[in-house]
Amino acid sequence: MNIGTAASRSGLPAKTIRYYEEIGLIDPARAGNGYRDYSGDDIHRLAFLKRARNLGFSIDDCRQLMALYQDRSRASQDVRAIAAAHVVTIEEKVRELQSMRATLQTLIHACHGDQRPDCPILEEIAGEGVS
Repeated sequence: MNIGTAASRSGLPAKTIRYYEEIGLIDPARAGNGYRDYSGDDIHRLAFLKRARNLGFSIDDCRQLMALYQDRSRASQDVRAIAAAHVVTIEEKVRELQSMRATLQTLIHACHGDQRPDCPILEEIAGEGVS
């Protein structure tokens, strides 16, 4: 099938599919005319990648997960280790987001939000705020 059909069936944009091919995550066959010819297995791999990316896995993690998925003699502990490391990364991002939210809430509370030009939010962003 062509890239348009592959995009439709996998739920990924054609541009993303081309990118995944460029970085070696997929390798579709080529038809006699040189066009990509996606198989059902290619669509399955693309859908796998889409779900993994939706869970926030990096491209490198996706590469490892794909290799493990295709390796029928894999150890599930290897997959678990990748997922557990990803959870640690997510937890750190959550802490960072919570810290940003707290800082912004403090700044919003400190801002009068009136016609005066002084603004603690802009001062903090400019590095002029008192921390």
